[in-house]
Amino acid sequence: MSDPAAADAPPPAPVVRAGPSGDPATPTPSPPAPTPPLLPVAPGSPAASPSPAAPFLRALPSVVGADEDGGTADPGPGTAAPAASLLEVFRRLDTGPRGLTEAQAEERLVRFGENTLPDARDPSWPRLFARSVRDPFTAVLLCLGLVSAAVFAWATASVILLLVVVSCVLRASGEHRAARSTAGLRRMVATTVTVQRRMHEDTAPVTRETPVEELVPGDVVRLGPGDLIPADVRLLRSTGLTVHQAALTGESAPVEKSAVECPGHDGVFQDPRLCFQGGSVASGSATAVVTATGGDTRFAAAHRRTGKPPATTFERSVQGVSWILIRFALLTPPLVLMANAALRGRGLETLPFAVAVAVGLTPEMLPVLVTTSLARGAALLARTHGVIVRRLPALHDIGAMDVLCVDKTGTLTQDRPVVHRALDAEGHDDPEVLRWAAAAAWWSLQLVDLPAPDALDEALLAAADEDALMSYDGVTARPFDAARRLATVVVRTPGRLGTHTQITKGAVEAVLQRCALSDDERSRLRDLADTHAADGLRVLAVATAIRPARARLQERGLTFRGLVTLRDALAPTAAEALAGLAGRGVTVKVLTGDHPGTAVRACRDLGVPVGGVLTADRLDTLTDPELTELARRTTVFARCTPEHKTRITRALQADGHTVGFLGDGVNDLPALRTADVGIAPRDAAGVSRENADLVLAGKDLTAIGHAVAAGRHAGGNIATYLRITLSSNLGNVIAMLSAGLLLPFLPMLPAQVLVQNLCFDAAQLAFAHDRPAPSVLRRPSVLDPRALLRFIVGFGALNAVADLATFGVLAFALRGPGDDEALFHSGWFTENLLTQAVVMVLLSFGRGGRGGRSPGPVTWSAAGLAGVGLLLPASPVGAALGLSPLPGVYYGLLAAVLALYAVALTAARTRHERVSAATVAQP
Repeated sequence: MSDPAAADAPPPAPVVRAGPSGDPATPTPSPPAPTPPLLPVAPGSPAASPSPAAPFLRALPSVVGADEDGGTADPGPGTAAPAASLLEVFRRLDTGPRGLTEAQAEERLVRFGENTLPDARDPSWPRLFARSVRDPFTAVLLCLGLVSAAVFAWATASVILLLVVVSCVLRASGEHRAARSTAGLRRMVATTVTVQRRMHEDTAPVTRETPVEELVPGDVVRLGPGDLIPADVRLLRSTGLTVHQAALTGESAPVEKSAVECPGHDGVFQDPRLCFQGGSVASGSATAVVTATGGDTRFAAAHRRTGKPPATTFERSVQGVSWILIRFALLTPPLVLMANAALRGRGLETLPFAVAVAVGLTPEMLPVLVTTSLARGAALLARTHGVIVRRLPALHDIGAMDVLCVDKTGTLTQDRPVVHRALDAEGHDDPEVLRWAAAAAWWSLQLVDLPAPDALDEALLAAADEDALMSYDGVTARPFDAARRLATVVVRTPGRLGTHTQITKGAVEAVLQRCALSDDERSRLRDLADTHAADGLRVLAVATAIRPARARLQERGLTFRGLVTLRDALAPTAAEALAGLAGRGVTVKVLTGDHPGTAVRACRDLGVPVGGVLTADRLDTLTDPELTELARRTTVFARCTPEHKTRITRALQADGHTVGFLGDGVNDLPALRTADVGIAPRDAAGVSRENADLVLAGKDLTAIGHAVAAGRHAGGNIATYLRITLSSNLGNVIAMLSAGLLLPFLPMLPAQVLVQNLCFDAAQLAFAHDRPAPSVLRRPSVLDPRALLRFIVGFGALNAVADLATFGVLAFALRGPGDDEALFHSGWFTENLLTQAVVMVLLSFGRGGRGGRSPGPVTWSAAGLAGVGLLLPASPVGAALGLSPLPGVYYGLLAAVLALYAVALTAARTRHERVSAATVAQP
């Protein structure tokens, strides 16, 4: 039995998945034309085709439009593909309607390879190493190394080459591990396809789920609503099939497809018998034979033409910072040469020093640290919370997310109602009304022999006392129907002989029309029901009548008993998760197809402040700038279509927000692709899951909160590395350039500068393993180049002051006989490493640098760096670098300089945090 609510909240439309059967396309018998053999050219022969599947493709020009080289060139929108009957397709693919045998499938998988796009396959370690060499930072280092070699500064060139090799090895190894880890995570949510295969030639075919990667030409597959088209296919049977193929043609509306021959189509994409990889089933079902897989599909050809996807916000920010640094690094050598030539009369002998200074300005370990931080965060997230990161930069993007768009049903609420209140005719609480309504639900289920109660009846039965229901005896029932909009049961009450009680419940208007009421009373009760419906509640009316035992069931002249209000059951963890997201600076906006009152009620019950409500009819009247302005202060968007969700997402992005979108249906696909971070649960439609950046174990906001924390953890470590590394490097460069102009000799030899830089790089890799302070997790981890530049300049200048203060210490400590130049190099080498260690500890915003109970990785790394600075000058390695032991008085004076520097650094850090907190607190 089904009872509608009086509120304007229609139940969701049922989703019906059609079976795979349909009208078969009957092939027209005709004399077969001479066809080439299945594999006309042996692999490896001079005439072999460039693709293993090319023989199939050449034999099937009408199926896939292949060119003579086995490619997949489009014949053009105005060119009709030659006709090929289904019988010819089977013959040329060496298959049939029963599909392949397992042995045939295995043999073809070996021959043609996995059904994956070429650029989606995990690159090998050598390829990753070659890619690392092409990195802009590495290219700059190589150029500087070549310059050093050109002037025969072999020591400088050797150390630069060592830096390049170490950086490339670390980056390639990290990316290789990250790729393997990400591939393993993707396999946890791997898309499967229903394929029809046989164990042997003479056995019946069996359908089973198979990973899409194992699909081969000749396989017979079954498709249903929400399924991705796993390869290029030719339809065998179809029922009401429509397909999204916007990825290939740009058409936003689904395209009708049919296995029936349909002459007169223009172009291969308009052929209704063909479906292509990259599309998805919008409705209906089909059985099809695979004609091309992997790199031989039209989707792969389109990918080769379009190239890389656009960079994300995070990638653009990192690239922006990187190119600024590269420009400075390239400008440094000529500036140093000109300054030394003008003020000191030096020539090309300062070029190796200038090159070393430029290398010191370059954070060549940035790609290594970014990959390591994101890969560790993704692996931890999958292991502890079941969240799969399908694209590594998306982890940083979700950490930067400040707006999350969600649907109401299944996210904030469960897909079932619960009883809210039972009211009498005056609007006061009355449990007797609930007892009558539950009795009607129970005996309707028993007497009409329904398979199961509907959602409203389940809510009534769950809220009622079971013993009270058993006190009645059911007599007869008239089930709910859409015309009457109510249901009636007749029960016998113990102790009342000769009479029965008739109970009617249903839509408020339908019940009121059957009650003995005056017009004024009926209007008052209608207003009472409308008030509760406007509050986002579903409302049922309940009426009874005492009838003679032998009287016929009549639904009129009833006595109105009261109303039962119901609300959507809240998701168990929704309130806690929303509070957690709000505490992290993430605003949740509800984009729902439901009634606005229902969505507002759910938000209010969960403690979410509703800033405004916007319905679809109002949204359609707004221009894009008007929507951007209104979306800023709107919490609930109701009656939304997929197009509305996409437009709202774009409006929020135009307002400067980083937007995440949680969706699970095919209709959510446009918004998932538009959002900065697309999120889907594991049980989402295949096409939605494949297009999501993050896949959740369930549709639970708590998991998103964990993902936000992991993203900010990784983003915080990356930002900390950039702040500390670049400010320290800038300070060292300023100090070295100044000292080079003030001293009669170079402040440090080029090899010493480069070894110092190598020590810096090794120590700073610890930031990938640091644990940020809780304050870092409370705000979006946005990498703002301007804020980063302000930090670098301010703290870099402070670092340069500390370095220059060392001049006085060295001048005082090194008075007397000896090699002042070697001692100066040693003293400044030690001071630079010690100040770097102090900076790492004091400016690291992790727990280890903030009074944690145990030292963190950054603290231990800083200690190691300080140890190298103290011990290396007196070691044989130091002697090889031109360093010498320092007098004891120097260490005492240096300790005083470092103490003053630490105090100034702490004061500057405190002021920076106060200014940053005030900036974040501004509305």
